[in-house]
Amino acid sequence: MWLVRGASGNVQIVTTPNQDSPLSQGLYPIFGNDVWEHAYYLKYNNRRPEYLQAWWNVINWEEINKRLEHSESGAKKEPALASR
Repeated sequence: MWLVRGASGNVQIVTTPNQDSPLSQGLYPIFGNDVWEHAYYLKYNNRRPEYLQAWWNVINWEEINKRLEHSESGAKKEPALASR
């Protein structure tokens, strides 16, 4: 699942097969979440809701805000990823 800005300027939620980047569809990725079992099974087994609840605690909101602002400027190039 991805939060993206489309060419028309609308913010959308989209899914892609195999966690492919929405850049290949001409969409600007703001943030994403991998909800396939391989992303959480070792720690959460079949408890996807628990995984999603924990996921909200590790989101880098500062980086997401930068990406959202960058997308609003109409820039086509993806900004550099935040260093960890």
